[in-house]
Amino acid sequence: MAGRRDVLLGLGGVLIGSAAAGTWRVRRMPVSAIAPWQSLSKPVADARLDAFRHAILAPNPHNRQPWLIQLEGTDRAVLSCDLGKRLPQTDPFDRQITLGFGAFIELAAIAASHRGLRVDVEPFPEGEPQPRLDQRAVARLTFRPDPSVRPDALFAAIPLRRTVRRPYGPLPIGALAQLAEPGVVLSEDPVRLAQLRRIAVSAMTLEMTTPHAHLESVGLMRIGAAEIDAQPDGLALSGPMIEATALLGITSRASLADPTSQSFEIGLKDLQQAIATIPAAAWITTSGNSRASQLAAGRTYARLALRAAANGTAIHPLSQALQEYPEMTKLYAQVHELLAPEPGQRLQMLVRLGSAELAPPTARYPLEAHLLP
Repeated sequence: MAGRRDVLLGLGGVLIGSAAAGTWRVRRMPVSAIAPWQSLSKPVADARLDAFRHAILAPNPHNRQPWLIQLEGTDRAVLSCDLGKRLPQTDPFDRQITLGFGAFIELAAIAASHRGLRVDVEPFPEGEPQPRLDQRAVARLTFRPDPSVRPDALFAAIPLRRTVRRPYGPLPIGALAQLAEPGVVLSEDPVRLAQLRRIAVSAMTLEMTTPHAHLESVGLMRIGAAEIDAQPDGLALSGPMIEATALLGITSRASLADPTSQSFEIGLKDLQQAIATIPAAAWITTSGNSRASQLAAGRTYARLALRAAANGTAIHPLSQALQEYPEMTKLYAQVHELLAPEPGQRLQMLVRLGSAELAPPTARYPLEAHLLP
């Protein structure tokens, strides 16, 4: 669920001689933007707020964090979408945004279980908005004490979850089986993975070379720690090489938008090489494509991502071929023929799995930014 932050991660190769030789001594990383990951041990009296401070760490497309929360009474909350956080070019029907809401709900439910609470979820209580989300509620949540609720073991993995966009090595023997989750298909089949690599690389290449899709990502780039701390959403670029190349004028929104630039060419090549490493894959399908089924798929994906975090498996959504804008139609059909061939099946999530170094936490707005008065 991944955003196109990927496009930026190949830029390390752009660093020119003076920076590579150590002329630049930039080491600054975001500070306030990662604070929500570091404050989870502090007690919170309202169990809903405790659940939601964990939920805001959920995976979501382009890291848009579109969640608006209206507390009601002492035990309820209504979720709605910040309509300015949608992705009209690459997610024209808000399907991926809805998946992100499902992930948010699942993390809230997992956290609530550690307070002895069951979360009853009423999806789209005012009706399912089509073809896009609107001001209507995405879900109404009720937090109920329930002595039968047991603390969910995946709770401990919430602050460990990452999306890792680097090249992957193979999984240890038996590691894939540890990710088993109802609703998730896991595969290490070499024939199927070879077909999937071709589709995934082609889809990423197509998205980066389709101007309206790529420029949507460029508009959401946060370059350097200062920008990330000031606006902790979107596609973050940080670290000494990014800071140095930004100061040199090499890394900029203009260069990243220009398909003839060195930044773009190196980024595309590195991305193609990373995405071609698919030691294993997992996917989630639904029967039909209702909003409720999208929410359910997002909840399933959140559990898969937490299982991966718990056993040290790297995970990276391959969302491009699943997207519904016109240029992607051919690859969309190919990936469905490969992984969801039954009539009416909808491929909601597709990820690659493997071994890789842990990535740093992704920027987040504080919980207060999501609470409606």
